Amino acid sequence: MDAGAAVRMLLDPRANHDPVPAYAALHRHGPVVPVSSGYYFVSGYDAVDAVLRDPGMEAYDAKRLDAQWSDWRDNRAVALFADSMLRTNPPQHTRMRRLAAGVFTARRVGALRAVIAAQVDEALDALPGPEADLVSDLTYPLPIAVITALLGVPAADRGMFRRLAEALTAVLEVRWTEEDRRRAHEAALELEDYFTRLVARRRAEPADDLVSALAAAHDAGGEQLTGAELMGNLVLLLVAGFETTTNLLGNGIVLLLDHPDHADRLRADPGLVAAYVEEVLRIESPVQLTERYTSRPSVVGGVALPADAELVLLLGAANRDPARFENPDVFDPGRPGNAPLSFGAGAHYCLGAPLARLEAQVALPALLRRFPEMEPAGRPTRRPRMNLRGWSSLPVTLGTRQTTGSTP
Repeated sequence: MDAGAAVRMLLDPRANHDPVPAYAALHRHGPVVPVSSGYYFVSGYDAVDAVLRDPGMEAYDAKRLDAQWSDWRDNRAVALFADSMLRTNPPQHTRMRRLAAGVFTARRVGALRAVIAAQVDEALDALPGPEADLVSDLTYPLPIAVITALLGVPAADRGMFRRLAEALTAVLEVRWTEEDRRRAHEAALELEDYFTRLVARRRAEPADDLVSALAAAHDAGGEQLTGAELMGNLVLLLVAGFETTTNLLGNGIVLLLDHPDHADRLRADPGLVAAYVEEVLRIESPVQLTERYTSRPSVVGGVALPADAELVLLLGAANRDPARFENPDVFDPGRPGNAPLSFGAGAHYCLGAPLARLEAQVALPALLRRFPEMEPAGRPTRRPRMNLRGWSSLPVTLGTRQTTGSTP
């Protein structure tokens, strides 16, 4: 595959392909590949890392949207993300991130381990057997339960979010169809209506949760958080809080089923799980790309870039860069110096990364130990997405169920 074919594959809105051959083709052409005038794919590890950490690089914010898409505000999905931390730059981004960061401190996340372990055991107890779909029965419900508890979303409302997130996140892809745009808009309206009602309830009855905290910040004169920012960040935290973790868990399970020797090793020694999770993040990044713009002429990966250049940062390709990782297409949890870019870097580093890692570190060994004979029941089905890379179904035969000692 040449660079042109690789670019066409990655820009295809159908996204039902394996991007790895395209990544390999791009690596052969260098860390930065021009796609069209002012538009570049960045695939090298060092180049992606440098862009993410460079304060001169800007996120795809409202200013950029105005320049490229005159009626973008008519789509509520695009508008909600534009009002969130995801697509803002300092000082707005700094202010919003500081408000949310208090919920995701290392101490608070660490304190959730026992809660997550209990939820994992509950989910594993509920697996129907002898066969199960681990997406519907585990990798979606577990992260939804965790993030909704942090936000303060009632447990009875959890069932609606998979459908809405699936539709909403289409606008985070590199390309999408008109039908994707319509469904995302409708999902955004439904989520916005839901959070408007939930915020009203939390104003009347505040609790120790993120909805209450962000609503209070907005009510403090509107200077800390505007009404639009309140809605945008609540939707972002909900969707990002489980979409990424769902993909991480599903990708990890499939890799372990495909590598039974590694599954046996982790089952025997759950203390290895942190290294296993990092390798899952590297070889099957739950988020495959993000975007940045140059605020000034820059040099990245030896390539001179003009001001206002659009850079598609291929996180999944950077994690498979042969200049950074030996045998990058081999699943090797023991590889030294493993530092994947799956959660980004710099000012926009994912706030929920420690929580996602913790959920995977608890859930993967527990699943292996509870069901030591688990096997695939046919191949899983990929989600039709290029960016948010995961599975829509993951059928397994569970085998003998161990009833004790499942969660380390």
